Amino acid sequence: MCLFVANSDSKTIAILGAGITGLTAAHRLTQRGHRVRLFEQSSRVGGAIRSENTGGWLIEAGPNTIVTGEPALTALLAEIGLTGACVAASPAAKHRYIVRRGRPVAAPHSLATFLGSALLSPSAKIRLLAELGSGRRVRTADLSLEEFIRSHFGQEIVNYALNPFVSGIYAGNPQKLSARYSFPKLWELEKAHGSLLRGLLATAKARRARDEPRPGIISFAQGLETLPLTLAARLPAGVLTLNARIEGLVPGAQWNLIWHDGHAAQTETFDAVITALPAPALAALRLGPLAERPLAGLDAIDHPPVASLFLGFRREQVAHPLDGFGLLVPAVEHRSILGVLFSSSLFAGRAPDGHVALTVMVGGARDPEVASLPPERLLARIRPDLTELLGVTGEPVFSRHTLWPRAIPQYNLGYEHHLGAMAACERANPGLYIGGQARDGIALPACVAAGEALAARAVPA
Repeated sequence: MCLFVANSDSKTIAILGAGITGLTAAHRLTQRGHRVRLFEQSSRVGGAIRSENTGGWLIEAGPNTIVTGEPALTALLAEIGLTGACVAASPAAKHRYIVRRGRPVAAPHSLATFLGSALLSPSAKIRLLAELGSGRRVRTADLSLEEFIRSHFGQEIVNYALNPFVSGIYAGNPQKLSARYSFPKLWELEKAHGSLLRGLLATAKARRARDEPRPGIISFAQGLETLPLTLAARLPAGVLTLNARIEGLVPGAQWNLIWHDGHAAQTETFDAVITALPAPALAALRLGPLAERPLAGLDAIDHPPVASLFLGFRREQVAHPLDGFGLLVPAVEHRSILGVLFSSSLFAGRAPDGHVALTVMVGGARDPEVASLPPERLLARIRPDLTELLGVTGEPVFSRHTLWPRAIPQYNLGYEHHLGAMAACERANPGLYIGGQARDGIALPACVAAGEALAARAVPA
């Protein structure tokens, strides 16, 4: 725990939400000498980042890995002393499997493996390579991610590359996701290069010219929750308040924030307010003397439920070599699971000796009803998939079930209306700054960058 040292120009800033975005903003502002109060409604920090270590099993209930390469994340890890604590994914976990015709097929990772891969037909391979010759396109309106990718590569790539990829990131439906807002980097690559492949090659060439390493996959020995716990521990005394329910915000020359500690309502005054809340909480936020809900429309953002089943087996119970990151299942394969992460292959220390750990993801936009099944029925539902795809036999020796009733916000077609509502709310309420997963991207590195950006906007350096 740090001691707070103010400067003569310090501001008083309220931050709502102690997920990774709010924690990053609080860290940055306290480091710059501002008086910060960080309010979290639950009893813990980190939002969806939850790690549990029990009996030799290390369970991630939320995100499982971090993709490196985001400058804000790289700098933050170094600043808080976690660079040396990062654990890189095992080189042995090199394959990414995708199910085709009822069996796992390793996705190609080089030109040689692409040419020989059974994942795509010869015609799909020709269509993909021909995309290098695509000219620039004029887009006058957004379109679905599926239509966007189909226009470049054809339907087979949609079925056996895009669809499982989107299930692994968003647990979403590419027919509904916005091309412009769900994957903005691809949208910009098309604008700049026409061909997505040419754009990706140019991006890789520019990265090499800057002598930057390729993005990698990391975690920490005790799981991803190491990051939010470290950030929280570095905050000065009195900054973080847990179990704090926000009752309302009243703007003015200074902001009044009314919150409840479980016993009584309290009011505090601030120069500015940062909200790093998820969309449902933003929708419920009450502003002004009339307690209006200017962001109520955000409640319409789709958050399909996702269930995670962490399953432990003796090594001999699983026939598959588990020599990869995991397995993704395209919708056209008609399975109950979205995918399986080979947790104990990715990082050491995820399972006791002689055992393996699998994290099975179920539900999402593809099959939301299945996600809500009780654990016993859910395990019975997915067991045939595990048996047929990975050669799993017998009952798991360990299991942990997590249900996220409203999981990942879907940046679906029309999402610009939600982004516009947040921007309009800021314009109507000077001193209010909105950011995080509902506005700035769903990945953990994007949320760190959002926290840094919110701090800079609230109090420009």
